[in-house]
Amino acid sequence: MGTRLPLVLRQLRRPPHPPGPPLRLRVPCRASSGGGSGGREDLLGQRRLLDGQTRSSRSPGGRTPAARDSIVREVIQNSKEVLSLLQEKNPAFKPVLAIIQAGDDNLMQEINQNLAEETGLNITHICLPPDSSEAEIIDEILKINEDTRIHGLALQISENLFSNKVLNALKPEKDVDGVTDINLGKLVRGDAHECFVSPVAKAVIELLEKSGVNLDGKKILVVGAHGSLEAALQCLFQRKGSMTMSSQWKTPQLQRKLHEADIVVLGSPKPEEIPLTWIQPGTTVLNCSHDFLSGKVGCGSPRIHFGGLIEEDDVSLLAAALRIQNMVSSGRRWLREQQHRRWRLHCLKLQPLSPVPSDIEISRGQTPKAVDVLAKEIGLLADEIEIYGKSKAKVRLSVLERLKNQADGKYVLVAGITPTPLGEGKSTVTIGLVQALTAHLNVNSFACLRQPSQGPTFGVKGGAAGGGYAQVIPMEEFNLHLTGDIHAITAANNLLAAAIDTRILHENTQTDKALYNRLVPLVNGVREFSEIQLARLKKLGINKTDPSTLTEEEVSKFARLDINPSTITWQRVLDTNDRFLRKITIGQGNTEKGYSRQAQFDIAVASEIMAVLALTDSLADMKARLGRMVVASDKSGQPVTADDLGVTGALTVLMKDAIKPNLMQTLEGTPVFVHAGPFANIAHGNSSVLADKIALKLVGEEGFVVTEAGFGADIGMEKFFNIKCRASGLVPNVVVLVATVRALKMHGGGPSVTAGVPLKKEYTEENIQLVADGCCNLQKQIQITQLFGVPVVVALNVFKTDTRAEVDLVCELAKRAGAFDAVPCYHWSVGGKGSVDLARAVREAASKRSRFQFLYDVQLPVVDKIRTIAQAVYGAKDIELSPEAQAKIDRYTQQGFGNLPICMAKTHLSLSHQPDKKGVPRDFILPISDVRASIGAGFIYPLVGTMSTMPGLPTRPCFYDIDLDTKTEQVKGLF
Repeated sequence: MGTRLPLVLRQLRRPPHPPGPPLRLRVPCRASSGGGSGGREDLLGQRRLLDGQTRSSRSPGGRTPAARDSIVREVIQNSKEVLSLLQEKNPAFKPVLAIIQAGDDNLMQEINQNLAEETGLNITHICLPPDSSEAEIIDEILKINEDTRIHGLALQISENLFSNKVLNALKPEKDVDGVTDINLGKLVRGDAHECFVSPVAKAVIELLEKSGVNLDGKKILVVGAHGSLEAALQCLFQRKGSMTMSSQWKTPQLQRKLHEADIVVLGSPKPEEIPLTWIQPGTTVLNCSHDFLSGKVGCGSPRIHFGGLIEEDDVSLLAAALRIQNMVSSGRRWLREQQHRRWRLHCLKLQPLSPVPSDIEISRGQTPKAVDVLAKEIGLLADEIEIYGKSKAKVRLSVLERLKNQADGKYVLVAGITPTPLGEGKSTVTIGLVQALTAHLNVNSFACLRQPSQGPTFGVKGGAAGGGYAQVIPMEEFNLHLTGDIHAITAANNLLAAAIDTRILHENTQTDKALYNRLVPLVNGVREFSEIQLARLKKLGINKTDPSTLTEEEVSKFARLDINPSTITWQRVLDTNDRFLRKITIGQGNTEKGYSRQAQFDIAVASEIMAVLALTDSLADMKARLGRMVVASDKSGQPVTADDLGVTGALTVLMKDAIKPNLMQTLEGTPVFVHAGPFANIAHGNSSVLADKIALKLVGEEGFVVTEAGFGADIGMEKFFNIKCRASGLVPNVVVLVATVRALKMHGGGPSVTAGVPLKKEYTEENIQLVADGCCNLQKQIQITQLFGVPVVVALNVFKTDTRAEVDLVCELAKRAGAFDAVPCYHWSVGGKGSVDLARAVREAASKRSRFQFLYDVQLPVVDKIRTIAQAVYGAKDIELSPEAQAKIDRYTQQGFGNLPICMAKTHLSLSHQPDKKGVPRDFILPISDVRASIGAGFIYPLVGTMSTMPGLPTRPCFYDIDLDTKTEQVKGLF
């Protein structure tokens, strides 16, 4: 054992008692009652322990200091060993005890500190003025309650502050002195293993038993104790078979009770009018009151011989050790709670109607749980969420650090076959699957979805929250604004766009000296480089920090980016479908001095900043990625980045909240993360890595995280594997491939499907031949999944017009094509109950070993990687590069970006580049019209054919049906 504990033990040993009556002293504590609340039970900082009181000599039958020390040593050694075992599996874990002290009595603090250090704990003191009010004490308690770094809390405050209000402000799980009503209630009920027991009361029992006293049948009198100490003593004595009486000093029958008692516990100072002779010789006395031993009472008699006296410092030291033991137990419980457990989730009940109402009617008919309740149910702490209204919240990234040692759950990707323009319900399947897993199979599961863009919401698609009885609620909040992430991306993107053109203007109109003086201005007589300017100097190889020391050549090199306007790839963005912004001219105002150029707007979700948000894994990583974004080349062919423009810090500030995933819930009250929304035909089409990582920790090892990739497996799934999995390091366990009879009929040669136009009869009547012919697309998408070595389960999203024969045929052909299983799903009409078979199939598939592999090596040349995707995934015969695309590839390769993965921008309506080519097109040449680089996100993206990065509005957009009831403020028309 270390040196700390012997030092503590020596501190409590005192000079021999002068000649007087021999008192048997049996072991330590400063326990006294607080008025009705056990206030004096807390021993920390009680200087009375060492104020010079004397210790009597020991009789042969008494307990010696060495014996007393051995009990404390045993408790501390046991606590140390338990903590060491915990730390073997959790090396960074070190429990922290907080002590709120109102006053300047610091002696016991040192004792507790030494005992804690000997055990391996930490103690933090919150020192308040002696005259602190009840409200100030409670305020500090509430702060510690929510501090996840602190695992136990003790109070060292004056007796008059120990009110029920103060004591019950403590979180029971941190109440290591056992003073809250909840801990006392569990003790009385017999659940001592589930609560913290008063260290003082426990020390009293321990000392009596270690002194050889048999408590069974003994008459115990507790005198002058109050509150939690009195209750705990009575309960513990009764558990030992003792007959317990409690009395205050002024009770009329006190003398008789003292005469009858075998053991007397003194819980507060004895009044002078009570003579010691009332205590019978031979009675065992435990003193939890300093004044009795100090000689202040003045009514002792040298002829009285007690059977034994346990000194207050004996009880004090053992109680301090037992508090440490409680702290270790608190830490063990905390660690256990961080590990996998089945959620105690209150799922919401559904009452499906037939016919199925509109999505917004269903959403509005269900009352969601308060989001803070949901957060607590899934294991999030109060300080890990930021609430936005009643039904959505952001989750802080600190949860990843807290759960870093937690095993991940199973990782499931939902993809689809080549869809019709109406969509085939991947989001609906995702929601139905997690509702089935959690609400019906009692398995922890999380859905991770993308945030919908305002463009399609008001354009052709409407909402994207799922549908029917499998959707995210409230769907209006899901589809409109959410927590403002897309607005933050738009603001950051356009700030960078403005910085580019502004820099070109100023460089064109200023000398090197004037430009430098404005970039590094004199402020209050001092000229300094900003942090990001110092980084640019370092990049340029200029190792100077004093602006006045740069040479003319260095000034020019630093100040001029020399952007070549023809190489600018960074566009402005807007989260609205607006075809007339696909090509614009900027800089036509007189103030721009004739500087104008052709530019364009992209849809906001096509911004590289959206891709960065979706692929980053921390705030620091996001900042680094934002700084690496290449916006153009300079006139010598070198890349120009956001760092070079000095805007990285500002971009990070605009994105600091957007990086936190958004927590919502399904119709059945199961958790959903909605975060990031890159398009799959333009960008990589997957929700954020951070949402997936946090969800995988929260569900635990036996849980499931179901994330969705946009559009068909040839687009969203391929990018999920080759881009997102590379960035995250996560390995998928199962792919769920969504198909519909409707889409298969289209691929089998059915008439065209157009949004807003009623379906032809081929789609509403049974047609086995069309289904059979169209299953070629399903078979091809299964083969694409098999390229990556992941088991695939086909989820057939059943519509009311589908017949049993059509459903059975699809499932049979899917299994023949190599699917692990194929299951019809009815979640749209009945909720999670309709996807229980899918959930069971996914669980079984996830139990199989995943042989996941990437499609290509990123070290291959860019052209070879593009060709691999075109041939292996799309089925193309070869690719054809435009001169512009080839020039871009050459430039990016020369700039050192050739080893990045590929993100193909291609139509989602066909495996080829031609939207009208259905089924499985063959022997086509895939044209690559342009190539762009998202260096911050970390990929090269070729544009296939005439792919547009700004969608247009149809003749009759969805906004015709969207309205607001001005009386109820309810949104109408979303579907």
